[in-house]
Amino acid sequence: MSETFTSVPQEEAGFRERIRLSFDLDADICVIGAGLAGLSIALEAARLGASVAVLEGRHIGWNASGNQLGTVMPGFALPLADLIERIGFEDARELWALSKEGAEFVRANATEENMPGIGPSDGVLEVSNVDAGDRLISRLQMLNEDFDTEVEGWQVDRVRQMLKTDHYFHGVYYPKALQVDGRKYVHGLAALARRAGARIFEDTPVVSIDHSGIRKRIVTPSARLRATHIVLAGNIHLGAPLRRLSETLLPVWRYAGITAPLGERLHEIIAFKGSVMDSDGVDHFRIVDGDRLMWESPETTWAARPQRFAGGVKRRIRSIFPALGDVEVADMFGGATGQTVHGMPQIGQLRKGLWVASGFGRQGMNTSAMAGQLIARSILWGDDRWKLFSPFELVWAGGATGRVAGQMVGLWGRATSAAAGTLARYRERARVKDREREARLAEANRAAGTGPRRPLPGAVRPRPTPAPEPVSQDAVAHGSVAQGPDRTPEPAGQDDRVPQ
Repeated sequence: MSETFTSVPQEEAGFRERIRLSFDLDADICVIGAGLAGLSIALEAARLGASVAVLEGRHIGWNASGNQLGTVMPGFALPLADLIERIGFEDARELWALSKEGAEFVRANATEENMPGIGPSDGVLEVSNVDAGDRLISRLQMLNEDFDTEVEGWQVDRVRQMLKTDHYFHGVYYPKALQVDGRKYVHGLAALARRAGARIFEDTPVVSIDHSGIRKRIVTPSARLRATHIVLAGNIHLGAPLRRLSETLLPVWRYAGITAPLGERLHEIIAFKGSVMDSDGVDHFRIVDGDRLMWESPETTWAARPQRFAGGVKRRIRSIFPALGDVEVADMFGGATGQTVHGMPQIGQLRKGLWVASGFGRQGMNTSAMAGQLIARSILWGDDRWKLFSPFELVWAGGATGRVAGQMVGLWGRATSAAAGTLARYRERARVKDREREARLAEANRAAGTGPRRPLPGAVRPRPTPAPEPVSQDAVAHGSVAQGPDRTPEPAGQDDRVPQ
């Protein structure tokens, strides 16, 4: 996999010079935000023939969209069982199918021909921190049979053959999921959108929006733009004009580190070539640049310098893979994702001509692509499948109090996961010790000759003596008792006769 995740300026990475909006403009669709969602909408709408303008207050992919691990797989942050309980089986199946379409959208775009150096590779492994064999079987059946998703169940031995650690038990392998260079993908997406006809303006913050009337008006510091449709794809950074919408998202900063080269020992300890994530959403890692480990783990609801979390990444790697020793973290990066209260993306039409695409949380690659397809096709084709997201309304995230609560819930979740994992590993060690103790006892019994004896080959076992048949009183009275071959009748004497 030829990937480079080190932090370099956009000019050195080959990205084009930024263009600001400095003149008045008319367009069919105005997209606010040049992250994964906004660029996916712009690309799909431009391909379908619409005139599209994208406004970005800073630069393309400056936040979480340009600082993510690049894992692409179907699904949502809300667990599948909870999704079914919330909206029913049939609607859950349709939403899952849409998420698969989003993953395929990324796959179709992320080719070396379209995006040189993108480094696509297949395979994602989700591992469990506890021994969950029974739940694994039912989940595999559901994904395979009900949701038409190709998955494989991995037993503990196979997981630990690929990952030399006792922290993980069973696994679910997605052979058709993939990973790409996340930083290059967002800029490659912008290049494809421009090629399709979309116009992208950076360093162009939105000052105000008037969404009344057929033609909506957007004001920027140096120009005005008019459009029939506005799509809000700015996540938690939509700014003052749309602060109420931003406040429906809980900002969560995720940080990741990339180690210095680790050599061949890395492949001896981590033999799996794709992305690995645990079922509790704590750890997410994969090998990049041949022998470097990219690891995402720390999470907070407050912004901080990424370098501050380098120590946390090092400790986490050492905790899971002690054989790697004390690794050096050469680079740190991170960004804020907007997580909704209900755990599902915000996709749909707020009022006629005003659309929202945000709240993608940890599943940003496939769900943002899915949002791009849904919104563009709804505007231009009348596709109304976005209404499947109607049950997941905009809910206030609680402001500063919500951040504190979110931080506490996150800490509690990680602590609970750690405790459950520790207990599972303790039970596993106890079972191993019990089996070893039983094996030693059985060996000692055999050596002492006190164990259960086995018959010699060819020996004839004695036939069991049949039990005597019960004798009825009538048979005694009439003298009709059958005499066996070993039974001698005794003569009846005078004293034995019954008086008449």
